[in-house]
Amino acid sequence: MKTVVPKVDAVEQKWFVIDGEDQILGRLASQVAILIRGKHKPQFTPHLDLGDHVIVINAEKIRVTGRKREQKTYTRYSGYPSGLKSTTLDDMMQSRPERVLHHAVKGMLPKNRLGRQMIKKLKIYNGVDHPHEAQLPVVLPENLRRI
Repeated sequence: MKTVVPKVDAVEQKWFVIDGEDQILGRLASQVAILIRGKHKPQFTPHLDLGDHVIVINAEKIRVTGRKREQKTYTRYSGYPSGLKSTTLDDMMQSRPERVLHHAVKGMLPKNRLGRQMIKKLKIYNGVDHPHEAQLPVVLPENLRRI
């Protein structure tokens, strides 16, 4: 029996539209990362980008459990002395809620060129409207229906 390596051009990429309203941040991010990476497909190969495109709507209505809104912090460093800036999850949800989900999904993807290519297939919007009307939403696979 020979090992079959799929061609990237031969795999069909679908578009999934996921509503983030009342979804828990980590659970939603892990399911989105599975779809973007292509782990739900039988021809999954770790070194190829065989995943699907994902559109997440209602990003401002994503929930978190516990006291994460006050305790979870996001830090970034400019590279200059005293250039460390930190922001709480509550401040991020008020100013840029789509970045919270983007950051969570990006942390679940490979940390290389392949991961940077995969994250481009994620589109996150605060409201219900999005400019990707030409793509029809696809029904989620059975193992991902719980989100």
